[in-house]
Amino acid sequence: MSNASPQTPQKVLTAVAWPYTNGPRHIGHVAGFGVPSDVFSRYMRMLGHDVLMVSGTDEHGTPILVLADQEGVTPRELVDKYNAVIVQDLTDLGLSYDLFTRTTTANHHAVVQEMFETIRRNGYMVEQTTRGAISPSTGRTLPDRYIEGTCPICGFPEARGDQCDNCGNQLDPTDLIDPRSKINGETPEFIETQHFFLDLPALKDALTVWLDEREASGDWRPNVIKFSQNILEDIRPRAMTRDIDWGIEIPVQGWDTKRFYVWFDAVIGYLSASIEWARRLGDEDRWRDWWNTGAAATGHANPTATPADSAQPTEVGGADEGGTPDRRSEAQKTSEGRVERTDEGGTRHAYFMGKDNIVFHSQIWPAELLAYDGKGARGGEPGPYGDLRLPTEVVSSEFLTMEGKQFSTSRGHVIYVQDVIARYGPDPLRYFISAAGPETQDSNFTWAEFVQRNNSELVAGWGNLVNRTASMIHKKFGEIPAPGPLADVDEKVLQTVADGFGSVGALVGKHRQKAALAEAMRLVGEANKYVSDTEPFKLKEESQQERLATILHTLAQLVSDLNTILAPFLPHAANRVHLVLGGEGEFMPMPRTEEVRDLDDDRPYPIITGDYSATPRWERRPVVVGSPVGKPAPVFVKLDPSVVEEELARLAGQHPSGEVDHRLETDGGHPGDVVPTTPTGPATHADES
Repeated sequence: MSNASPQTPQKVLTAVAWPYTNGPRHIGHVAGFGVPSDVFSRYMRMLGHDVLMVSGTDEHGTPILVLADQEGVTPRELVDKYNAVIVQDLTDLGLSYDLFTRTTTANHHAVVQEMFETIRRNGYMVEQTTRGAISPSTGRTLPDRYIEGTCPICGFPEARGDQCDNCGNQLDPTDLIDPRSKINGETPEFIETQHFFLDLPALKDALTVWLDEREASGDWRPNVIKFSQNILEDIRPRAMTRDIDWGIEIPVQGWDTKRFYVWFDAVIGYLSASIEWARRLGDEDRWRDWWNTGAAATGHANPTATPADSAQPTEVGGADEGGTPDRRSEAQKTSEGRVERTDEGGTRHAYFMGKDNIVFHSQIWPAELLAYDGKGARGGEPGPYGDLRLPTEVVSSEFLTMEGKQFSTSRGHVIYVQDVIARYGPDPLRYFISAAGPETQDSNFTWAEFVQRNNSELVAGWGNLVNRTASMIHKKFGEIPAPGPLADVDEKVLQTVADGFGSVGALVGKHRQKAALAEAMRLVGEANKYVSDTEPFKLKEESQQERLATILHTLAQLVSDLNTILAPFLPHAANRVHLVLGGEGEFMPMPRTEEVRDLDDDRPYPIITGDYSATPRWERRPVVVGSPVGKPAPVFVKLDPSVVEEELARLAGQHPSGEVDHRLETDGGHPGDVVPTTPTGPATHADES
């Protein structure tokens, strides 16, 4: 049997894009950042790796102010409301976060301020005067993404003020031809204002070296690496502050009327969430095992309580991955284009997001890390957090549409995660996303395909195999029988499925989850073919009972193996199948919601966390002869074809009876009605700036 378990466990950081607190998550969101990151994390844990999966809700930015005004609440009340909704959505979907937190914690604010101060001290955060956009009617700052116009580079008429989605180039609102507000269509006014800019040109060489290394590794999807390299050609300083009163304060005298740009602080959340996780464990430096390179990984005083207030940051000397001090000057390192590979030393950082967030994860966040580490053209030294690792992989999904149209809350063309789970459970949705989601190209969700895949693949394929195996064992023996001598057909199918640990695992490890699930379901088909070939239901004579026991024992082993292989994709079903075969307890550990208090200001808020130490290994576990097998209940529910008509009627705002679906009217109050958003797929910040 192929054994994919590692000889040397790695530290794996799964960094999951932060959903914005402007409403519940729809299925397009979780198709990009949610399910793929969870499948990967569960598989990595099954290999024996030490996984830290972190994220949280992103709660700053002008859109929160706009929506709070619309709902007649304070920004804090608004983000508290939607934070709780999103936490419940993602917990019910089974996303196995070690910590899912939020950006309004005191811990996050302190980490962001420390990152800023060190980046500024190293010379990569510079003051510049720029022209900022305001609404003539309200006097409020207009976020870049809320300004549209014609792209000056490619002529696309609906380019945004931060980026053109047609040609991919970064823009400023002042670059646009005929700019207009997406909120009310008025022409914005541009006024001079002072901001801190991240000096991206001073980090270009280091970013280039890092991206070239990533390309050479072969770990990135070709479209992601090429896009990331192309945008370096027009790299320029980027403003990291905004004229706004909702967000993280800038720790510089005289800047009390401004706040950090939401994209500056949101990506730092991957680090701050890791620090919060360690603090909640009571092992305050444990996050360093994932984040620090070489000798920097241990031995530092804890800066996490109030890092922004540190009078003297701990000095960290450079070291190679083996821990040998690097005594070259920073200038020497920079001139030689040295950027430490992030996959050395057994550590892997995988970031998951939608394609419109690539630039922030392959340019802005790596630039912040390089600036903090002092590895750009200006040199510098790391702050108290030490030498921080860069991303190993940026795993970007494409967009998901629905019934051939873009998702839009304002038009009611949307289906929320919680609604799908409430009506059909989490596994059919997870299965559809994994089998037909927007992994490398845009894909389309239809209710007809959802029902078809549930019925023909989950129910008729996998569910049928489990049910008839357990039914025959229960009826004939009541327990898993002892096998007799194996025939060639038995050994062949056992080996075929055992080889799936290698073939399926290799594909998941390379972020080819659609191919991995297709291979797993092919193996389900092989097991079903084994039933047809051996026909155990015909073995009724006394002289045939040993052969019957052997076939049913073989089937029990096949179901057990396939349940393990499918467990990262279908963790809820895996627990049910485990019980069907006489197992006890939880097979795949599940996340839980926990109400906690802020570690520094005592505010209450919910988090997602879990104990995943009992995760089963990615390998065959011989079934136990004598394990009781009762009469099984169906693992999956067959959906009536009328579901398609019912759901399309809901989508149209009508019940099948012709009554208006007032639930959709209520959901119409989500921010798409207030501020136009990028309506497609897995964007997490496409509707804020």
